[in-house]
Amino acid sequence: MEKLQTILKNTTKKDVFIFILLFVLLFSSTALFSQYQIGHTTITFQDANRNNRSIETEIYYPAATAGTNVAMASGQYPVIVFGHGFVMAWSAYENLWTEFVPRGYIMVFPRTEGSIIGTDHQKFGWDLQFLVHQMQLEGSTASSIFHNGVAPKTALMGHSMGGGAAFLAADSLVQSNTPYFNTLIGLAPAESTSNGVSSINSAKTVTVPSLVLSGAQDGVTPPVDHHIPMYDSLASSCKTFITIIGGGHCYFAEPNFNCDFGEGTSSTGISITRGDQHDVTFDFVNPWLDYTLKGDCNAFVEFNDSLQNSPRINHNQVCSPNPVPSITANGAILTSSTTGVSYQWYLDGNPIPNSNTVSITATASGNYEVEVFYTDGCSEISAPFILLVTNIEINNFKGNIIVYPNPTSSILNIEFSDSKVYVATIVDFLGKEVLKERIENRKIDISAVPSGIYMLQL
Repeated sequence: MEKLQTILKNTTKKDVFIFILLFVLLFSSTALFSQYQIGHTTITFQDANRNNRSIETEIYYPAATAGTNVAMASGQYPVIVFGHGFVMAWSAYENLWTEFVPRGYIMVFPRTEGSIIGTDHQKFGWDLQFLVHQMQLEGSTASSIFHNGVAPKTALMGHSMGGGAAFLAADSLVQSNTPYFNTLIGLAPAESTSNGVSSINSAKTVTVPSLVLSGAQDGVTPPVDHHIPMYDSLASSCKTFITIIGGGHCYFAEPNFNCDFGEGTSSTGISITRGDQHDVTFDFVNPWLDYTLKGDCNAFVEFNDSLQNSPRINHNQVCSPNPVPSITANGAILTSSTTGVSYQWYLDGNPIPNSNTVSITATASGNYEVEVFYTDGCSEISAPFILLVTNIEINNFKGNIIVYPNPTSSILNIEFSDSKVYVATIVDFLGKEVLKERIENRKIDISAVPSGIYMLQL
């Protein structure tokens, strides 16, 4: 406190205000991303489809107060099912659950297949797959601590052996059309080949958004033999590969004797600290999770911005962006150029009631826009389409006339409610005639007219 008082003595009132404001902003930011305490429970599940195989599981979850078997915080939270590395305990990943759980995620760690002898990657993949389904069941079971607390959104994540097993589990979940399996994340994933299976082959059927992080200096699972072939084989329409410059294999976790010993005998050239690698990992995994599991479209913008600007990584990405729609017109019928899962039309910036289809019939003049929502929950909105709908009575014509697009530099569509032929005259604001043309096929060509503002006469 003495230091603070000394600082404030030598500042103006304005400086003091700025200092306090910065302190408040820092506190608010910290509170925003540390919203929940961490609850913990241990449950041993039985998989009835595999002779009641026991799956001892450590689960960390958002809670109002920290502790073991405490009540969940109110709300529903997405699930991260995580596979540990070879001969690594779940406790080596405390850095992950202390990062993700306070942000509103449930983390699930099976403790199976931890022996140095007889480890079965396929069985571990089946354990991960089982827990994806089991956590949804827990959310609907009245006697469960997770009752009504599990969102229908799940990430499979794993490190090393667990990363490869996550690919195996993802293969099965995609083929069974599991609706609450939403993304796959591999941290230095290892190719799993026990019992004739292959994580690389399994990747060929995985279509959910996928993220692979790799340490450039990883000698335990060399990227060229493990991470890169698995990434290349993914069938995902949106997938990202991130190479952490100077990073290692074991630095995705906390210090662990078994992993670190293996790294010490195989990896060279690691040039960053474990804490550095954690920071890079969280910089990318946090917005990826928020995008894929919470539908935060701005988080994906943040993710991609970091890809382009971070000096700590190299990356490869294949993501098909959601197309920006445009509006086409056929008379008064306006149609979105792209297909989505839902739509919202606007007139002069205001939502049009009950306009949730790909096409609408315009009934008034103004600026029309369409917002198209896609399968990832994000949306794109069209540029304004100006439509003029006028009721006129001239030369024995009585009815509606529709003029579009406006503005235009080429073809101007002029549609009537009768079949007669009319002559269009375009004049400038001084009354000078710049074009007079018989309306053929309900359109005229104004490409020869200089840019400007004109009036249309019939």
